[in-house]
Amino acid sequence: MLIDQYSVYWVDLNPTRSAEINKTRPYVVISPPEMNAHLKTILVAPVTSRAREGFPTRLPMTAGDVTGWIVLDQIRAIDKTRLHEKIGALGADEVSTLKSIIKEMLVD
Repeated sequence: MLIDQYSVYWVDLNPTRSAEINKTRPYVVISPPEMNAHLKTILVAPVTSRAREGFPTRLPMTAGDVTGWIVLDQIRAIDKTRLHEKIGALGADEVSTLKSIIKEMLVD
């Protein structure tokens, strides 16, 4: 299965613990294609419908019929078998903002 970076899938991560985001929900694939092609795991960020105004690690997004907020403070590695139906993909402006937030969080 070809898994594109910045694509959005339905993912079921139950069971979860404590403050981890749970239930079946959309996730954005943030790992690059080279990783996705060769590893059994991928890096993803959950999407929530709850806006948290003022959180710099939350990014509004729309893909397919899903509108919400990408939760970049909950990036995690998952097994590819957890992916279900593909919803769509982020637009160019969303990708640019996502990259900027990740760079500020993890690099700068």
